[in-house]
Amino acid sequence: MTTQAHPRVRSVVCLSGGMDSCVTAALAASETEAYALHFSYGQRTESRELAAARAIAERLGLRDFLHLRIEIFRSIGGSALTDAKIAVPDASPEFGHAPSSPDAAGTTIPVTYVPFRNAHFLSAAVSWGEVLGATRVYIGAVEQDSSGYPDCRPAYYQAFQKVIDTGTREANIVIHTPLIAKSKAEIVRVALESNAPLDLTWSCYREEQEACGACESCVLRLRAFAVAGVPDPILYAARAYEPERDQFESPDLIHALPPFD
Repeated sequence: MTTQAHPRVRSVVCLSGGMDSCVTAALAASETEAYALHFSYGQRTESRELAAARAIAERLGLRDFLHLRIEIFRSIGGSALTDAKIAVPDASPEFGHAPSSPDAAGTTIPVTYVPFRNAHFLSAAVSWGEVLGATRVYIGAVEQDSSGYPDCRPAYYQAFQKVIDTGTREANIVIHTPLIAKSKAEIVRVALESNAPLDLTWSCYREEQEACGACESCVLRLRAFAVAGVPDPILYAARAYEPERDQFESPDLIHALPPFD
């Protein structure tokens, strides 16, 4: 007598090409039959992010790669990522040293915030998920070490889950945010444990050849690798934040993990 294997759960992964989405995709690929969804929305590093996302999807063996273009964000502007008239600032010297609370009164939202962007991403992912018969949507949102973006908070995804439950045919698609409560350093460790291809990722808000090392995204990433005690595998033109490795070194972690090529 033979037993028939149960088909794997299907999922749609929002894959930007950055570190967080890469790790999320690796987790999704280990748990489900995962399909990658990437958005070009007029961001400064659009072509570089697309190349990174394609390479990650291929390395992880994701089932399909859907590339969507969204024109609304470039048209409305209001973000340094999509509006050429707004400069991407350097990270301030005190940036990230004290955890910020997006719920705190007076919290300043960075100019790199793209207004209500993740709602558009989630909507498209759920739409494709309904067609595929997927029951999960993965997105690499992170609250703890984010720049204070309001659409990276757990409450945001809890609210959006209610929209999905109310407005979909089967009401069986669940949002998964496996990294939302983790720090960037913890995400680096998860990446190494899950064989996420961090060497293919792109996080810089400004450049497409070598990461600038000065924008908030680069600084968060550099600090995360330093705290985790492993080298960042991508190239930087300059580093605004160069932490002392000795204060963060974790020999047991380093020796237990394969080196980057």
